[in-house]
Amino acid sequence: MDVKTTFLNCMIEEEVYIEQPQGLEVKGRVNHVCKLKKDIYGLKQAPRAWYGRIDSFLTSLGFTKSKVDPNLYLKVMDDEPVKILMYVDDIFLTRNEK
Repeated sequence: MDVKTTFLNCMIEEEVYIEQPQGLEVKGRVNHVCKLKKDIYGLKQAPRAWYGRIDSFLTSLGFTKSKVDPNLYLKVMDDEPVKILMYVDDIFLTRNEK
């Protein structure tokens, strides 16, 4: 599953400032910058913010992180293992069916 909004809605922990976007400059304040309130796509902090948010969510659901691969989460449901593997903005979910 590809998560389309991965880097759009994450809160960032650091203070990040960017130049005013071209075409949206405020007249009389051309030397001012914008302080970001949320993460934006392409920001270096975006993957870390996304990972922190999804990690908190999965652990709150009872998944445990693998000691071998920090992107692999495991949980036993109905005596069957459920595995979630994350790669950047992709999530792979597997479970055995009886």
